[in-house]
Amino acid sequence: MESLAHKDVINLLLQLASMLLMARVFAEIAQKFKQPAVVGEIIAGIILGPTILGIIGPDFFEFLFRSNPSANLALDGIVQMAVILLLFIAGLEVELHLVWSQGKSAVSISLLGLVIPFILGFIFPYFFPTFFGLAEGSQMLFSLFMGTAMSITALPVVVRILMDMNLFKTKMGMVIVAGAMVNDIIGWLIFSVILSFMGQSSNLSLINTIGITLLFTVFMLTLGKGLLNKVLPWTNKKLAWPGGVLSLSMAFCFMLAAFTEWLGIHAIFGAFLFGVALGDSDHLSEKAKEIIHQFINNIFAPLFFVSIGLKINFFTNFDIGLVLAVIVISFAGKIIGSGYGALRSGYAKMDALAVGFGMNARGAMEIILGLIALENGLINEKLFVALVVMALVTSMTSGPLMKWALKKKAAS
Repeated sequence: MESLAHKDVINLLLQLASMLLMARVFAEIAQKFKQPAVVGEIIAGIILGPTILGIIGPDFFEFLFRSNPSANLALDGIVQMAVILLLFIAGLEVELHLVWSQGKSAVSISLLGLVIPFILGFIFPYFFPTFFGLAEGSQMLFSLFMGTAMSITALPVVVRILMDMNLFKTKMGMVIVAGAMVNDIIGWLIFSVILSFMGQSSNLSLINTIGITLLFTVFMLTLGKGLLNKVLPWTNKKLAWPGGVLSLSMAFCFMLAAFTEWLGIHAIFGAFLFGVALGDSDHLSEKAKEIIHQFINNIFAPLFFVSIGLKINFFTNFDIGLVLAVIVISFAGKIIGSGYGALRSGYAKMDALAVGFGMNARGAMEIILGLIALENGLINEKLFVALVVMALVTSMTSGPLMKWALKKKAAS
């Protein structure tokens, strides 16, 4: 049995230490400027990666991140686990009863906020595939990916912005969160189907994969949720707290992630759906949820976001025309789609615009989608950089633009 050599272990520990330290420092700086921690963590990765450290200290960068394939492979495994856990806590944020309580407004805002960006994200890359960075393979698949990447809202970022603005418990805050939740579930379902088309290794046919995916989704949101409601009270009563809930939730998260990876649609989908089913249970206390969040958000999530900057050089792959095109399409699709949906639901013009700005926040979701597409050879590095920049810009501007729209309404 192969194992990491002495120098491999040292290299891996130095990688993890440097990534966590830089992530913490820049997350704190980002939060001082009222920005989400994820912005600082991605910047930390760009500084540690070939973009900055690779230029100012190439020998040190090579020693730390490129000289040891075994340590890099181990790090890659840890980062894969971080992505799975990140999607698990994104699922925990989804509260299905909240979606139902907002009724037609949430459905209208969510569906129009999904369909319009999807159409815009699909049409332009379909007719201009070379400009948008089709790496290889199907033009249709590439366009479907871009449509999906433009249409998903980053629920954790939206929740954080609304809390910072004291809007989370308002009618507008609830409808934005509900809309983002529906967006996430439908968007990930579409992306799971796209992954099936991308020829992920699976023992099943494409039709069987899609059919089982849909059945698994329905099961997890109905019977699966009911089973968890039965198991959680026993767990809380019989097992040590919070260790019992923590270890069992992680175990089932990895088990269902393994199931969807076996299906050929990626481990993240199973983790996300398990998070949705678990987070909606009445027997998962807010304190337990907070412990899970703190554990993942401060240890595993930073490792993933820093790793983004280690993969490619953001300077050499920065295409200003492509970046601007992706940003314009992302802004136009979300603001027009969600804003019109809010207008149709009876919101005043400036309130509807604020809803559009709120739904425009992207973040981890688009970056994870982009990374999977990059690793599967569907997109090139320039488009990946454009998607990361778009995620950062939308996350940073969503809150200020919402404040502007609401101030404008108050002044009129």
